Amino acid sequence: MAALPLSANKTLVSDTMVRYGAFMNVLTPMPGRLVVEVVFDFVCPWCYLGVKRLSFLLARRQELDVELNWRPFLLNPDMPRGGMLRADYMIRKFGAEDRARRLYASIAELGASDGIQFNFSGIWRTPSSVDAHRLVSEAAREGLADSLVLRIFAAHFVEGLDIGSHDVLAELARQVGMRIDNIRHFLDSGEGSEHVHAENLRAHRLGINGVPCFLIDGEHAIAGAQEGEVLERLIDLALSTAR
Repeated sequence: MAALPLSANKTLVSDTMVRYGAFMNVLTPMPGRLVVEVVFDFVCPWCYLGVKRLSFLLARRQELDVELNWRPFLLNPDMPRGGMLRADYMIRKFGAEDRARRLYASIAELGASDGIQFNFSGIWRTPSSVDAHRLVSEAAREGLADSLVLRIFAAHFVEGLDIGSHDVLAELARQVGMRIDNIRHFLDSGEGSEHVHAENLRAHRLGINGVPCFLIDGEHAIAGAQEGEVLERLIDLALSTAR
């Protein structure tokens, strides 16, 4: 499922900003620090593009004190935990592989301009993203969630790895520096699955039906893989109106 078109995003943004503000009071940042909530799914190429653009912005604006919080969204909540063959998934979702290929070709062109070499033909299996989201929550305890998110996106969309596989996820966790001792046990335990599904349900209740969605400082929100300049203006707005 792609992010909403910009014209639709404008309606979503206004609606989400009103309803999300009350919910996010508990996350009000300390003066000078912005909390950016990123609602996303690992199987969404628009999410990878939006997150990559945000990472470029934060690298360029290093004076910003920004905390990223990663909020799970499930585009395929009923996906079997073992995933399904990519060809079967594309037919089920798009009706025909040719239609999907045309869409992916346009996304790949956009991604190339932002340094992402999308390799959709290399993806042989569409995974359940529940375990990847669980692992990000665990990585956040070690301050490694930001690195892991980008690594998982690249593994899926560039390298064609099965990010539903516990072996793959454990190796990606090792690569970003997570303490690996209990990672496989954690993944096999299913711990945190209920939290992922609860976060997905909460996002829908808040009116978030397209991802990525960026919620800034509990007051400002925008959906879609926005250009860095758009995100930058919203962050600057949040800074100018910070409590």
